[in-house]
Amino acid sequence: MSKQGNIQALIEPIVTSMGYELVGVEFLSQGRHSIVRIYIDKENGINIDDCSEVSGQVSAVLDVEDPITGEYTLEVSSPGLDRPLFTLAHFEKFKGQKCNVRMKTPVDGRRKFVGVIQSTTDTAVLIDVDGTAFELSFNMIDKANIVPEF
Repeated sequence: MSKQGNIQALIEPIVTSMGYELVGVEFLSQGRHSIVRIYIDKENGINIDDCSEVSGQVSAVLDVEDPITGEYTLEVSSPGLDRPLFTLAHFEKFKGQKCNVRMKTPVDGRRKFVGVIQSTTDTAVLIDVDGTAFELSFNMIDKANIVPEF
């Protein structure tokens, strides 16, 4: 399991017991100093007090369990308008919306796709990019997020 997955498995029970949804975890290794970014949500949205409350609880657990070597900064945030998509269920939930996807390896000669989420399967996401459908293997997606439209 990846460092990100280990952290998520460790903190998800705490976050959900506090009444929040753990949308996802990002672990960004930057030399000696890393960033652990946690996205939380709830039905009526997230405010700064929610982030502070979750940060305090998660920080205590990370200090005790110590899954990260070296220094790190813990950030707790709402998913925001450009909500990151971490699971196939997230893609399914936002079907019909525009998203930005970056692949780990090129698909048809490209790594970046901006298009509308059409559907999902057990292993892939179908994205319509300007009238062309691309089936993107979920396990090859490096990063994805909703593109806000105003």
